[in-house]
Amino acid sequence: MREWLREIVHTLEAGEPVELVAVTEASGSTPRGAGALMAVFPGGRALGTIGGGNVEYEAQLLAAELLARGGCGSRRFRFVQGDAASLGMVCGGDVTVRFQYLPAGDAAVTAVLRDLMEASAGDLDTWLVLNTEQDEAVLGTADRNGPRHLETPPEDLPALLQNRPARSGGWLAIPVVRAGRVYIFGGGHVSRALVPVIAAVGFRPVVYDDRPEFADPALFPQAEKVLSGDFTKIGERITLTADDYVVIMTRGHQADYEVLEQTLRSGVKYLGCIGSRRKLALCRERLLAAGFTAEEYGAVHAPIGLSIGAETPEEIAVSVAAELIAVRAGMQASGKRE
Repeated sequence: MREWLREIVHTLEAGEPVELVAVTEASGSTPRGAGALMAVFPGGRALGTIGGGNVEYEAQLLAAELLARGGCGSRRFRFVQGDAASLGMVCGGDVTVRFQYLPAGDAAVTAVLRDLMEASAGDLDTWLVLNTEQDEAVLGTADRNGPRHLETPPEDLPALLQNRPARSGGWLAIPVVRAGRVYIFGGGHVSRALVPVIAAVGFRPVVYDDRPEFADPALFPQAEKVLSGDFTKIGERITLTADDYVVIMTRGHQADYEVLEQTLRSGVKYLGCIGSRRKLALCRERLLAAGFTAEEYGAVHAPIGLSIGAETPEEIAVSVAAELIAVRAGMQASGKRE
């Protein structure tokens, strides 16, 4: 998202306009849901995606037309085979797409986009807020402290600031920055496979290992940070919050136990531990003997990842990433799966 925003800003500041394309509503089976974003530049080049296929092709054509004449607008695309207004696709749903003309040299628009770029480097939930009914681009940002860059913000703004894109009264709020990091304890093969996968879907990974050679930033170019320290003293390097995710995949049972002992009562959004059921059962027994409750241990995703038959490090990385996405989207609560 940061690179996408940077490209738009550079284009606007270079004296060329951009057409911002956003899915504002989606129903039934569709390639992408509300909040999907694409930017179309002079010459027809596009960055981002609203789902691919015919809908994206038609949207790019319309965006190029609107861009040439400085226009905004909306269009509904249907995915019903045989319908006269459809795109000939068989998904069985429909989407409404908003086209926002962003004029070159508009200081207000550029300020909004730069605000989002800066927010992406921070740790505060931040939303892009769009008015989808005006004949000109009306956009701003918002966080839990309130709106920015909006002269007349939505009256029900707090209700719009959801974990997923939300629409109300002609306004669309899209979460751009989500607070929290994914702390990965252990820098082995699975961690190396996991980091690029979760970074690509908007998580901010931090890798921690007690072996300096495994806590080498060169091994994790997509990680926000790589730390080396004692597994028994992670609090000296890390302060966990309720927005964070903890993924435990150290080299052995003892280190897993040490990290679990320090994170089980941390209140993080997600806590998962890799390992065989036997190894995890031993960890559970030790934690219960140390005074933790069965209910507390029940918050651990163990075995970690969605059950998809994963075996290789790369497959396990996909299963863990999928579970993190499900938790972030509110589709899976914290807790052990039976």
